[in-house]
Amino acid sequence: MLFVLGVLILLFGVAVSIALHEIGHLTPAKLFGVKVTQYMIGFGPTIWSRRRGETEYGVKAIPLGGYIRMIGMFPPQPGDDEGMVRASSTGRWRQMTESLREATYEEIPDGDRDRVFYKLPTWKKVVVMFGGPFMNLVIATVLLVIIACGIGLPAYKGAGVSAVLPCTADASGKTVATCAASGESAAARAGLKAGDQFVSVDGTKISSTNDLVSIVQSHPNQAIPVVVRRDGRDVTLSLTPQLQKMVRTDSNGDPVLNSKGQQEYADVGVIGVSLSSKTVYERQSLSYAPGFVGSALKDTASVFVQIPQKMVGIWNAAFGSAARSSSSPVSVVGVGRIAGDTTEAHTAVQNKVLMLLSIIASLNMALFVFNLVPLLPLDGGHIAGALWEAVKRPIARARGVKGPVYADVAKALPLAYGVSIVLLAMFVLLAYADIVKPVKVG
Repeated sequence: MLFVLGVLILLFGVAVSIALHEIGHLTPAKLFGVKVTQYMIGFGPTIWSRRRGETEYGVKAIPLGGYIRMIGMFPPQPGDDEGMVRASSTGRWRQMTESLREATYEEIPDGDRDRVFYKLPTWKKVVVMFGGPFMNLVIATVLLVIIACGIGLPAYKGAGVSAVLPCTADASGKTVATCAASGESAAARAGLKAGDQFVSVDGTKISSTNDLVSIVQSHPNQAIPVVVRRDGRDVTLSLTPQLQKMVRTDSNGDPVLNSKGQQEYADVGVIGVSLSSKTVYERQSLSYAPGFVGSALKDTASVFVQIPQKMVGIWNAAFGSAARSSSSPVSVVGVGRIAGDTTEAHTAVQNKVLMLLSIIASLNMALFVFNLVPLLPLDGGHIAGALWEAVKRPIARARGVKGPVYADVAKALPLAYGVSIVLLAMFVLLAYADIVKPVKVG
């Protein structure tokens, strides 16, 4: 039941994000006098609609898309009557469907012929088309500020021993059943006990598990003094981390590969304990927010740049024995699964709220970046078309061309079809991988 609740919360968040995205298009379009005939959330059959003035507002059955229909998004083709323009909308899938048909036209009444989108000045076209992605950026920013400055970011304080492993791990890092072959672990030999709290190691105060791991790993086969708090008093022990080869990992926890695609290993010290720490939520000041949002935007953009490379790893994980990276892109199936797992997890409500808000913020940040890709039918394709028109017009005037000069971005749709097929294939692969080998979070 909690799993379903998480999925429903996510769907609601996605629907609200889409609704606000389309409002980002709708508001400047109406402000600039463009006639908007439809504002729809979702796709598929219409389950509710109401006409207010000249615009029909409605909700469709599947809340994973949306669009507004502005008259005259594309200019007439040479020889066409200005009173008949090709029908289109801001919805990427609806645009694809309409454009795949032979020309789809809609009649423009005489009084509305100057209210078409294609007659707007360049800057107004850019504002209308950028308004949607900008709303996603605003949503992501607001949610990230709430997370960082309202709820607080998790910080892991202290390092304690939750369990002592009696035996040394084998060469692969796995614990063994008996200590006859491998011997006692370093922690067991030093006399560490469950419940001990690390105060200092090698003279360095321990504030987190990262502090402890860093020092231990850098001292293989070296005796170092350790101070732990046990039953209210400090106890000093001598600890000698054991040498073990471990796979090198990057900042995301993924294995580091050499030029031959092989995993790299490092000699590190290990002691054989399970660690625990106390999670506290620290509210950040508003001055922290710009950097936090900027970092999230940078990380999202970098993921899009690395998608071709990451898809190889996803293929290997879905159809082979390779592990699924924790930083792997996910489809809406994977996101829904993560949301369901979050609400079902045995953790504090604060953790669940933080995670769900983070998911919705990440989705909006991804929508902002993705929609600015300069290809139709994405918003970035219309923005690129408007900017190309601004370049094309003075060149045409210099060549003596009279009358209106427009850039017909519809001519770029064949390329968009190819890109859309690639995106559809990627979505299917991601969805399959999210079912057979989902990303594990937390």
